[in-house]
Amino acid sequence: MTLGDKFFEELKEKIQIYFGEKSSHGFDHTQRVYNLALKISKGEKVDLDVVKASSLLHDVARCKEDNREIECHAEEGAKIAENILREMNFPDDKIKKVCFAIRIHRYSKGLNAETKEGKILQDADRLDALGAICIARVFSYGGKKGRPIYNPKIKYNSQYKSDSKTSINHFYEKILKIKPETFKTKEAKKIAKERYKFIEDFVKRFKLEWEGKK
Repeated sequence: MTLGDKFFEELKEKIQIYFGEKSSHGFDHTQRVYNLALKISKGEKVDLDVVKASSLLHDVARCKEDNREIECHAEEGAKIAENILREMNFPDDKIKKVCFAIRIHRYSKGLNAETKEGKILQDADRLDALGAICIARVFSYGGKKGRPIYNPKIKYNSQYKSDSKTSINHFYEKILKIKPETFKTKEAKKIAKERYKFIEDFVKRFKLEWEGKK
């Protein structure tokens, strides 16, 4: 038996205090990941309670990491999530599954998402790094950092490990490395393919317009 909508609406309200208004990983990101996780889950044999709880709670420690209070928001987030879910009387047998999914949701860490719910969370989180929303976030973040939109004299770094020098370079250095074939679930691969092409087309169009060719 799955939990009703009321539980998850209450969970959403309860966790608002963990999200900063100006963060690139604010609650709006969490809501998108939640919606994507539900979309990916359709037709899959998964525990929807685990999918919903883990997607809502996966970034509860992100602000702490951004403020350099902790090293890994996934590890700390799993601990916070466990406490929250116990307070809300979430089924004991599902808490461990939620915490595991949160602990391994960072694809960049190279951790194996052994459960279906873990794979769905990883995919949903990474999908938000592609598409139209991604483009908006890249330029918004670049503006806050004071980096130029584009400078053809600054070549992108294929061995990117830190902040990009221009916003357009960021697409080459990080975003376009999120290949559709690296996603775990069938539905996520389908969505990723469309979003990836959207970004590819945007970057090509941008450079043509920059050069006055369009």
